[in-house]
Amino acid sequence: MDMGQLGSILPLILLVVVFYFLLIRPQRKRQQEAVQMQNSLTPGTRVMTTTGLFGTVVALDNEDVILEVAPGIETRWVKAAIGRVVSPGEAPSAEQSADHDDEEGKKEAEATVDRNGDQDSSTKQS
Repeated sequence: MDMGQLGSILPLILLVVVFYFLLIRPQRKRQQEAVQMQNSLTPGTRVMTTTGLFGTVVALDNEDVILEVAPGIETRWVKAAIGRVVSPGEAPSAEQSADHDDEEGKKEAEATVDRNGDQDSSTKQS
């Protein structure tokens, strides 16, 4: 093998090495972390599935997880469907979310009235 052939193969080898360090290695690391998190689940843990459903782990059965999504409502999921463990303050409850939406709606209504000069937009003359 002379220097000409090595010079033409070197960019290809360099490309494979770059792909490994930028794409393959980080993906494997994320996969290993997800599997470790899924294997460390215990009853009582609050989780979010990959589809965005919040629930509490009730029981574990081999590769399945039984989640309680509402009082008395349990569903069976595959461990791989658990996206992450949720800390207690992270997921807002339905009441907090409704209160927050009401406050935003009031603020938007007040802002609309202020912009329209206390006149309804349908009766405003142009």
